[in-house]
Amino acid sequence: MRRVAEVIQQSWVGHRLERCVQPDGERVVLSLYGRTANADTSGHSSQKAFLLLCSQPETARASEVDRLPKAPQNPPAFVSWLRAHMKGARLTSSSLISEDRLLSLGFETREGEYRLILALLGARTNLYVINEEGRVVALLRPANQTRSELGMGDLFTPPASGVPGRGKDRFAEESDEGLLVAIEKHYSDEESVGEETTLIRNMRQTLKRERKNAARRLEKIEGELAEADDAPELQRHGDLLKSALSQVGAGDTEVRVHDYESGGEVVIPLDPKLDARENLEAIFKRYKKLLRRLSRAGGQVDAARSALERLVGFEEALEAIAGPDTPLDSSALEELAAEPEMVRLLGRRKAASRKASASSPPKAEIPKRFRKFERRLHPRRYRSRDGLEIWVGRSDHGNDALSTRIARGSDLFFHLDGAPGSHVVLCTDGQSDPPQESILDACELAVHFSKQKNASRADVHVVPIKQVKKPKGAKPGLVWVTGGRSLHLRREETRLARLLDSQIES
Repeated sequence: MRRVAEVIQQSWVGHRLERCVQPDGERVVLSLYGRTANADTSGHSSQKAFLLLCSQPETARASEVDRLPKAPQNPPAFVSWLRAHMKGARLTSSSLISEDRLLSLGFETREGEYRLILALLGARTNLYVINEEGRVVALLRPANQTRSELGMGDLFTPPASGVPGRGKDRFAEESDEGLLVAIEKHYSDEESVGEETTLIRNMRQTLKRERKNAARRLEKIEGELAEADDAPELQRHGDLLKSALSQVGAGDTEVRVHDYESGGEVVIPLDPKLDARENLEAIFKRYKKLLRRLSRAGGQVDAARSALERLVGFEEALEAIAGPDTPLDSSALEELAAEPEMVRLLGRRKAASRKASASSPPKAEIPKRFRKFERRLHPRRYRSRDGLEIWVGRSDHGNDALSTRIARGSDLFFHLDGAPGSHVVLCTDGQSDPPQESILDACELAVHFSKQKNASRADVHVVPIKQVKKPKGAKPGLVWVTGGRSLHLRREETRLARLLDSQIES
């Protein structure tokens, strides 16, 4: 880590942040552009570098990659914050904090100075953005998964576990110029092995589940076929009962009929709740149902057997490629995973996993400000495009608690001019001049949670929370504001949809 900090300090300080991409929830790639010394010409040349900051616990690192990864269609909150506040920022420093596993990258922006801190702390690894006051203004992984005491707005502090002993440099043979590239190769190879292991596990689990489902389906179809074998007997009972309806009395549970073809006596079960004709109709209804089942199942049994055989074949092929006693054949694994049937099965598993996580999203940590209030007074929570939280009161008493006790400092209060609605607060995390997009997001929610929710345009009053007062004896939900400004909002359906999708469950 010390060498990494020194290499970045020597090679990239002075470069500007051109672009940033967050391909997943644990990695960010920064495109840095600047001039660097050219040893061949004793002059300077332009250089573009791609710095990867990874907070995945097993492969956390700062390294150099050869290109920007593909950006997701909907940028996550962390990289959206970086783009809004740090585009064009100049890298001013690279160092370790307290000689610990904390890589600090200083950036100078138009708004002031920020630091990106990559904390390599095992399972608690995270990437933070710290403002000039030393407070967390953005973080890559949720605080409740890393260090719960370091949430949005909290002062950044080194871990209480203390500074570890000096470790061994596993890349001592690498030159400084090739260090970050070597680190990336080492850990990307580890990730590839991990991805293969994950793929094998997913394939095993998927095939096992699908094979069990296919076996149950085949068993059900074969059971229906066996049951349908009773159809000829039912038809015979129906034909015999037609000629013996006069023998059936009320409440009879059976009738004995002479069968002229066989010369014997046939016992026909009856429903005592039905009369003779109703029993006859029930027998033929059951007979027709079994015929339909026979027709349907007869066409399905071969397909069900074939599906089961294919799944068993896939399992055998996987064990031959990646069995416990077999060296892994990576190319054969890729070919098997690329089989259209396997792609379909794995895709179905992934879709089911997404659906399950969407139906029960993980709950976020409750902000410290909320903890001394009853749950019924907690506001709804949404996240702006810049990563700031927007709080919306749920009731009159909830509005009072939000505007007079929960909100504080430089937070902003939003309410419609001349129309009742929920109180809305933009939590600015100490920023005196929050991003305009976050302000517009809060205005959109203020209109949505008001009596003018269907209006295409509306005037929203914005005022610092310190200028919101509760008159003595006023009814719940009523406050007075002084000063501030009114914004004329033109409603945007896409903005509202994004905000409603960003609701934070807690």
